[in-house]
Amino acid sequence: MLSHLLRLSLGRRVSPFVFRSAPSFPPDLEAPALGVYVHIPFCRTLCPFCPYYKVPYDPGQVKPFTEALLQEIRLAAGMKPGREITSVYFGGGTPTLLREELPRIMTELRQGFTLTGEAGIEVHPRDVTDSLLGDIQDMGFSMISLGIQSFNPDHLQRLGRGDEQNEKALRQTAARSFHAVDADLIFGIPGQKPEDLRRDFRTAVEAGATQVSTYPFIDFSYAHNVNRPAGFWKKRLLLKSLVEAARENGFERNTVWTFRRKGTPQYSSVTRDNFLGFGPSAASLGRRAFKINTFDVDAYAAAIREGVFPSSLVMHFDQRTRALYWLFWRCYNLDISSQDFRELFGLDLERFFGGFFLLGRLLGLLRPGEHGMELTETGAFAYHQVEQIYTRQYIDKTWRVSQGEAFPNGISLY
Repeated sequence: MLSHLLRLSLGRRVSPFVFRSAPSFPPDLEAPALGVYVHIPFCRTLCPFCPYYKVPYDPGQVKPFTEALLQEIRLAAGMKPGREITSVYFGGGTPTLLREELPRIMTELRQGFTLTGEAGIEVHPRDVTDSLLGDIQDMGFSMISLGIQSFNPDHLQRLGRGDEQNEKALRQTAARSFHAVDADLIFGIPGQKPEDLRRDFRTAVEAGATQVSTYPFIDFSYAHNVNRPAGFWKKRLLLKSLVEAARENGFERNTVWTFRRKGTPQYSSVTRDNFLGFGPSAASLGRRAFKINTFDVDAYAAAIREGVFPSSLVMHFDQRTRALYWLFWRCYNLDISSQDFRELFGLDLERFFGGFFLLGRLLGLLRPGEHGMELTETGAFAYHQVEQIYTRQYIDKTWRVSQGEAFPNGISLY
């Protein structure tokens, strides 16, 4: 019901949001402030709690996948050679399973684009060694994220994960000179108590994390979780304990679910106004469209061999829908910048969303901020609930259909 009300009131549309079939649809290289996300889908084991597209690691697939990925980067770079890229992030999956191929991929990015910002990469804690960390730094990665999930062995077991000596891996990583060291934690694990989560947060900080990213445990419809996540009110209580733990440890809240040490850069993969996605299941966001690559590794490589972009679905935006997408992610970042909105849309933010801002202030969800409007703590909790509904109704359906068909005919999101 809430998603319908938001679509009617903020989006001013009765019709659903629609992804249409879009084979070979190109990315938008003219969009300002472009970031890059590279998706590596291989994992040694497929964790049931992880909703992202991944496949079992097969050494025989590495070479053909890498060649396809390099060619996709060349296709995009050829549209606007030397285009400035403001950030690069590698996620998955487990990107470091392609350890021998990563230098080639980074070289291709540097040859095709002008990279001016930070480069970040996700690493599985069990893979952390001094040798790997050194290689990552030599490749030019300045930021790193470890998928800790929890330091509690019982909670890890309930997620289907083993104890990978997470604290040792984090300390080993933090001893290097990365600009940002992010530790991912999950809240809403069955049996998890606020004091457990605060202990996890404190352990991450003491082990050297400059940022702690926390994510609610969501049981996606296509997942195979044995245990079910905690309910809404329990998750809200746990999120409140995270906010308190951040204050106790001198961290500031930089998004609804992430907290960082003051003065350190933010690790964030796709919270960008515009970005290019490379690899199967990767998305690209431009000025007028949001497109998704096919989720199928073989179909991805086959499309590239034919010399076309491996696009599967596209959602075309009208001005208001694009602005609404921007607003959704700016609320996640807690900071709704008037200047950024004007630079992207050429419009006045307060006039465009005036009714929403007025209601938000009356309800105590929003307040004037340094750059425009910002979410209050009450507003951040409200956003957490909205995002959970959005995930179940929109993201879950899109990813479930896309994992079942390489090139779906289309998806309607009500």
